[in-house]
Amino acid sequence: MQSKSSIQGIGMTSARTRDRLVERLRKDGIRSTAVLEQIRNVPRHLFVDEALASRAYEDTALPIGLGQTISQPYVVARMSEALLDGFEGDSVLEIGTGCGYQTAVLAPLVKKIYTVERIRELYQKSRQRLRDLDIYNVQFRPGDGWEGWAKYAPYDGILVAAAAAEVPQKLLEQLAPGGRLIIPVGPSGRQDLIVVTRTGDQYEQESLGEVSFVPLVKGK
Repeated sequence: MQSKSSIQGIGMTSARTRDRLVERLRKDGIRSTAVLEQIRNVPRHLFVDEALASRAYEDTALPIGLGQTISQPYVVARMSEALLDGFEGDSVLEIGTGCGYQTAVLAPLVKKIYTVERIRELYQKSRQRLRDLDIYNVQFRPGDGWEGWAKYAPYDGILVAAAAAEVPQKLLEQLAPGGRLIIPVGPSGRQDLIVVTRTGDQYEQESLGEVSFVPLVKGK
């Protein structure tokens, strides 16, 4: 992992490079100023291998090892924007910490994030990386994302960064009334990004369009 000193002083972190990415996302329909500012501010090059750092501010997913990817900035922005639209709560559950990039984008915009990662190596690296970036309102747990994190439920928002064949029942149960669950649902390589809103004991679904995520694997 790159050191904190590498945040500054190299061309890939220039304001112009980040501005181009933000402008592209704006043209593609991202409207939230707060989310766009986070995309601008979070040093995405620190979340990928140094060999890929020159591509960090392209609007594309990149491999992070262990069969996982860092999500495309547009998708991170779209999911964050959908989660935060009308958000009035405090706590967010994130399923699939991965490298921690989505977590870092969301962290300043909510009071508390609880994040679950199945792959222990990623869990350890992302926890250290966010501490290096002085992000402290995130609580980490290695575990099975299908089970959620019942201890701190209910959550005002749930964001799932891996695809499931169906919406996990445990996550629906851990969603607070009025809360939103953002999750890609469907077969490998092609899913719908779904927003589930809970009203009492009813759950309403809306599709945000087609995406492609790694699968949400059951078990630890």
